[in-house]
Amino acid sequence: MTHSGKTAGIVEGHRARKRFGQNFLSDQGIIDNIVSAIAPGSEDLLVEIGPGLGALTAGLIERVDQLHVVELDKDLIPFLIAKFEHTGKLRIHQADALQFDFSQLREGGAADSKLRVVGNLPYNISTPLIFHLIDQAHHIQDMHFMLQKEVVERLAAGVGDKAYGRLGIMVQYFCQVEPLFEVPPESFNPPPKVNSAIVKLTPHDRLPVATRDPGLLRTLVTQAFSMRRKTLRNALKPLISADQLEAAGVSPSLRPEQISLADYVLITEYLIDSGTYHPEK
Repeated sequence: MTHSGKTAGIVEGHRARKRFGQNFLSDQGIIDNIVSAIAPGSEDLLVEIGPGLGALTAGLIERVDQLHVVELDKDLIPFLIAKFEHTGKLRIHQADALQFDFSQLREGGAADSKLRVVGNLPYNISTPLIFHLIDQAHHIQDMHFMLQKEVVERLAAGVGDKAYGRLGIMVQYFCQVEPLFEVPPESFNPPPKVNSAIVKLTPHDRLPVATRDPGLLRTLVTQAFSMRRKTLRNALKPLISADQLEAAGVSPSLRPEQISLADYVLITEYLIDSGTYHPEK
């Protein structure tokens, strides 16, 4: 991989801030690969989370009629305006993406046009931000994220994989997960201490397996993997007995990483039907 196409990594007077988890993408070859993977259409409702110095923004804004960006660091806003105002395409939202209502970006657009979300996500907020977006999944067509490679492995992991756990199960409940390619540390300024990867998340049009209470499913999975080395009999004891697990069709002697998303949904539905728990209204 060549790095001869690097862009400047730091705005005059602006240093990457640890508290914002800033690592600015600076390898033009990687940027081009990301834009090609996203393949934006001119009329897409595209929103970039954390544009930073605008390295990826520059590649995206060429392809679309309008680009929304959500940036927390207010000191970067004047730079982004200066760099892209001439295009007439940039819509800046100075906000915390963890609190941002992404659905508002669909207002005034075509009823059937959903958001395409892109971001080089700060590693310290990547998991809560993904769950925040999943809560708004019915507004989203797809999401392309740069994440810590380890997080992408967890998102994509299947039954029996070392990385299999709560994150992968819950994201796979709502989305199809497709790891795309890795990004080395030297592609950033400053270089992070971990490897990164690009992943595509596509919300399911129709859930492959469904429960009446996703909140209970999340509670169940969280409880199970809080004691992942124990059997389900012991790990899930606060929520369900061994006899009830048998009745639900799941062996209590298995460990949490040995059963599938569909099995966790079976247990959730059993709990609802048993009358112990009730679906969210």
